[in-house]
Amino acid sequence: MSKPDPEFMAGSDEFATVRQIEYLESVRTHGSIFAASRALGRHHSTIQHSLQQLEKKEATQNRNLHLGDKVAPGFAIKGTSTLFGKDGKPAAQWVKTNRDDTQYAETMKAFALALGEDIKGLAKPVETPGHGNDELMVVIPIGDPHHGMKAWSAETGGASFDLEIAERLNKSAIDRLLQSGPDADTALILNLGDTFHSASGANTTVKGTPVDVDGRWAKVQKVGLMIMIYTIDRALQKYKKVVFRLNIGNHDGESAYGLSLMLACYYHNEPRVTIDLSPAKAWYMQFGKVLIGSSHGDTMKESDLLSIMSCDRPKAWGETSHRVWYCGHIHHSRVIEGRGGVVEYFRTLAPSDAWHSGQGYRSGRDIVMIVLHKEFGEVERHRVDVSMLEATKVPQVIELAGSL
Repeated sequence: MSKPDPEFMAGSDEFATVRQIEYLESVRTHGSIFAASRALGRHHSTIQHSLQQLEKKEATQNRNLHLGDKVAPGFAIKGTSTLFGKDGKPAAQWVKTNRDDTQYAETMKAFALALGEDIKGLAKPVETPGHGNDELMVVIPIGDPHHGMKAWSAETGGASFDLEIAERLNKSAIDRLLQSGPDADTALILNLGDTFHSASGANTTVKGTPVDVDGRWAKVQKVGLMIMIYTIDRALQKYKKVVFRLNIGNHDGESAYGLSLMLACYYHNEPRVTIDLSPAKAWYMQFGKVLIGSSHGDTMKESDLLSIMSCDRPKAWGETSHRVWYCGHIHHSRVIEGRGGVVEYFRTLAPSDAWHSGQGYRSGRDIVMIVLHKEFGEVERHRVDVSMLEATKVPQVIELAGSL
């Protein structure tokens, strides 16, 4: 691709990121990727890989073509493309489509509810612990799990990753955190988004970017569900009440909401578990004088989050003195203290995939438990680094009563 295809170069801006537009304009100006790399001061392989990803994205966006005005459920017409024969008359026509997010969300909801009926109320009873502390609540922010991601260490220069590794690391991490954490009445399990690496069996993100996936979509969903069930069941053994919130990410989209619905069905008859089903991007919970806000982190600027919190929850803002946002998305540990509160971003246990590694992204890998006091806010924190988990034996897989 050192000499880009003219047709591709002429019509690719629609799906390009800001950086990809910069690459496209430079290649158009200088005539080749090598010349553009010299002008921009970037390695030619970086530009080539980015434009290859753009070309794949464009192909993915336009591949669901249908004759006439018929489109697949969950999609809307974007435009048409007509092939003319030698006689000048139309010989064939394609309808270009984009996903209709509203209809797609309803389709995913119906799909998840249909699956959920098969597992409704199947959670096995867990004996309520006799100990606790109503002054404390533990929070486990699960940073961007990316279940289903496939990474090969020889290609990424980092660690390998697949479904088996994801299951082992996540279950082992939960075990270690629960062993080290104090007694409390309530545990908040806060999945920060991008639970799944892809949004569907097409193996792309919500916006259509191709990603490397390990296994069929149904297998990825099942492993993700089993990991969440394991996490909630283990928390039930130690805490009297478990609240579970799953944020919708930019990789998995509404499929994450489908997972929440299935968990709500599974724990339907367990009064000690609350599965939050709000589809809102900004989610809040008050614990005494602590106000928690959470979002994946891809749609709202960090500089705006505290003012958004005060606008969305003015009463709770006035009643609290410790206000925090817990977010994911960037895969880095980052804390920003602003007027009235703190915004924090968390790492993930997953390594970088090939694309992010090639772009130079690097970060540590860990998971933490935050202990909150209803009067004094955060009073302690427990951290598990991925290096502590590498030799940990895979915990026993919990079997669902019935088939999925």
